[in-house]
Amino acid sequence: ICMEKLVQVDGKVRTDIKFPAGFMDVISIPRSGDNFRLLYDVKGRFRLVKVGDDEAKFKLCRVTKQESTTKSIPYIVTHDGRTIRYPDPAARVLDTVRVDIASGKITDVYKFEVGNKAMITKGHNTGRVGVITARDRHLGSFDIVHVRDATGESFATRLENVFVIGKGDSTDITLPKGDGIKKSIMG
Repeated sequence: ICMEKLVQVDGKVRTDIKFPAGFMDVISIPRSGDNFRLLYDVKGRFRLVKVGDDEAKFKLCRVTKQESTTKSIPYIVTHDGRTIRYPDPAARVLDTVRVDIASGKITDVYKFEVGNKAMITKGHNTGRVGVITARDRHLGSFDIVHVRDATGESFATRLENVFVIGKGDSTDITLPKGDGIKKSIMG
């Protein structure tokens, strides 16, 4: 299937069977009309989530670095290695930007702030989804973020594990089965 140039990752044809697809990547098979987004389930495993054609046109990228070149051209680097020149001035490190796959341009910015919906990408709570409720700053150590999921269960994780996926209580992406709610043995 790959050698027949039928598989696209983020809008580019990939023939390498071992091409490293990662979190938030959009995998498309145009001949069959299928589009998938690579997300985590609540057990920390990658899951292919079927998405529509309109949702397959963008991906969310977390800003990991923000600097200027030697000629004072501002740029940002995202979690998937993209370098975007002349970004939206509102985009800061830890924020998430919505990137149009075809053009590579930023169409929206999701700020890393209390009240926005986020997904956990590392650690014991990988794949859980909830609303950011608080951020504790610890100088000389790891900052802690408190998140509350849809069932009202609250948990804490490190700052670098949190990936903002929407403004307020809504998201632009389709979530995996279970909507990021981790069930316990008790119920």
